[in-house]
Amino acid sequence: MEKYDYEQLVMCQDKASGLKAIIAIHDTTLGPALGGSRMWVYNSESEAIEDALRLARGMTYKAAAAGLNLGGGKTVIIGDPRKDKNEAMFRSLGRYIQGLNGRYITAEDVGTTVDDMDLIHEETDYVTGISPAFGSSGNPSPVTAYGVYVGMKATAKQAFGDDSLEGKTIAVQGVGNVSYNLCKYLHEEGAKLIVTDINKESVQRAVESFNAKAVDINDIYSVDCDIFSPNALGAVINDTTIPQFKCRVIAGAANNVLKEERHGDMIHEMGFYYAPDYVINAGGLINVADELLGYNRDRALKKVEGIYQNIEKVFEISSRDHIATYKAADRMAEERIEALKNTKSTFLRRNKSLIDR
Repeated sequence: MEKYDYEQLVMCQDKASGLKAIIAIHDTTLGPALGGSRMWVYNSESEAIEDALRLARGMTYKAAAAGLNLGGGKTVIIGDPRKDKNEAMFRSLGRYIQGLNGRYITAEDVGTTVDDMDLIHEETDYVTGISPAFGSSGNPSPVTAYGVYVGMKATAKQAFGDDSLEGKTIAVQGVGNVSYNLCKYLHEEGAKLIVTDINKESVQRAVESFNAKAVDINDIYSVDCDIFSPNALGAVINDTTIPQFKCRVIAGAANNVLKEERHGDMIHEMGFYYAPDYVINAGGLINVADELLGYNRDRALKKVEGIYQNIEKVFEISSRDHIATYKAADRMAEERIEALKNTKSTFLRRNKSLIDR
């Protein structure tokens, strides 16, 4: 916690419901920490704590890079989401979150659902992604896809001189909920799509809807294309795939696509234009954050369009500091946090001097 300057770690236990959870708050400089509640079968409590800490820090960077007035946090619930859930568990978690008095706001994540968020909402207002009946934004996938689309256009402008995707060949890895909506935007602009997915029905739907060409899951990396769009697994940019790429742009909705940081340096040195994942896929976060203001879809989409400018800024910092774009994204987030941290500390110092006087 000291190494990465975490603020708080909360251990949550309720024997009656079986709740064992960890809430990690990394940084609240920009605002309350926002991050989903993930339910997973962990091998040990220490493994769960490490995951909560890692994910919370990632949310700090994602929120800061997106220009949101939010910090980073995360909850992990130890248990099997298929058989260990119950109403009392999520209501108990809701009371722990309420006890943090707004320092942390949760949302849906891996292993949890809108119904689970509704149960948390029974005990606290510090939760987003609840049922539309409560004023929520509903399924965030289309908004996430829209953000990836505008971010892809911004990256294409860096690589090709303009942001038009008409006539561009785009290799799309994974055609799930987010990616299907992304393909719709790309198809409407006149892009040529090559798709793959482990789910054959998803592939067939994309082929029929967008006149896409289907390839085997192992062949997607080596197809001739302008843009490679990872929208499924993480760690897909690695020692095996990099030599196969025949694209100029890498931009997609998947998280943690660099297997190691050195792979980000490799693709930078080789001349690829990479849109850092947590910058380009922030549309879902921006969308649920708007719920905190009383959800307005038009306002949320307008903010999501700002991903275009965020991607441009990443490339500006990359060029300015002669660093890979994944490092530039971190620097952009850190510079925003530092600027506001200094502003806050100045304000506090001034108030203290008035009090002393």
